[in-house]
Amino acid sequence: MNTEQLNTYWTIGQYIVEFEQEGENKAKYGTSLLKKLSKDLTLRLGRGFSRSSLQNMRLFYQRFPICQTVSGKLSWSHYIEIVSIDDELERQFYMVESIKNHWSIRELRRQIDSALFPRLALSKDKEGILKLAQDGQIEETAQDIVKSNYVLEFLGLPEQEKILERDIETALVNHLEQFLLELGKGFAFIGRQVRLTVDNTDYYADLVFYHVVLKRYVIIDLKVGKVKHSDVGQMNLYLGYYALDMNNEDDNPPIGIILGAGRDDTMVKYATYGMDVDLFISKYQLYLPDVEELRNLVKSEFEELDAE
Repeated sequence: MNTEQLNTYWTIGQYIVEFEQEGENKAKYGTSLLKKLSKDLTLRLGRGFSRSSLQNMRLFYQRFPICQTVSGKLSWSHYIEIVSIDDELERQFYMVESIKNHWSIRELRRQIDSALFPRLALSKDKEGILKLAQDGQIEETAQDIVKSNYVLEFLGLPEQEKILERDIETALVNHLEQFLLELGKGFAFIGRQVRLTVDNTDYYADLVFYHVVLKRYVIIDLKVGKVKHSDVGQMNLYLGYYALDMNNEDDNPPIGIILGAGRDDTMVKYATYGMDVDLFISKYQLYLPDVEELRNLVKSEFEELDAE
């Protein structure tokens, strides 16, 4: 039924563009076309053919002019969200990820609003962006599962109040389902404030996960302000503890993510110099990013690579 619905809407979109508009992006007689078609179709077939619905069907055909590129694994509601995206690579990415991860409409909308594709694309070269659009996220290395920027708008923390690390930690645990979606596929929650005892001294890792695809523990340390060099040393201790005392024989080396409100790239370079561990320093933001600004950044990076 879903496939038939998609084929029907695609065919209606094709009819509007190829026959009513004679292959042009817009009809010669303006906006009255969809209004008239909506009235005629509603009289003949009933509900479901409002002007806005016909606009979506037209855009559906324009975005996917070859019917075979339309996947029946996604619903019409998924496609309504996807066709609103102008960039072809970005549309392809969200299609692939929605199918791979079985995203609901709500999850898809949240990933688009939080600019998941531009955030991931900014850390890749041109070939990497093309591969990302074609294959989605691939989980083969630590670099594949760690983002440079995490959006935590779902926590709903007030913008003006002073926020403590424990506030963010508590909110993340209370919104664990949304946080797992932001982290990506393959993460399993182990615990919060997990105790690590080293030479009779107790340390506490803020959040611990296990990545079931990479078979690696993932330790997350939260910081309200900028990440400091001392935070890097502390995370390195956590990684050593898990590698030597917690890993089973078939586990791979652990991954550490220090998640702070800001970071100094020069400090990070110096503080992690010579470290043979997967230790990452990422930023978080509590409010949705400017999606268009991120898209423009990706576009400019793409153009620079073309120029080279």
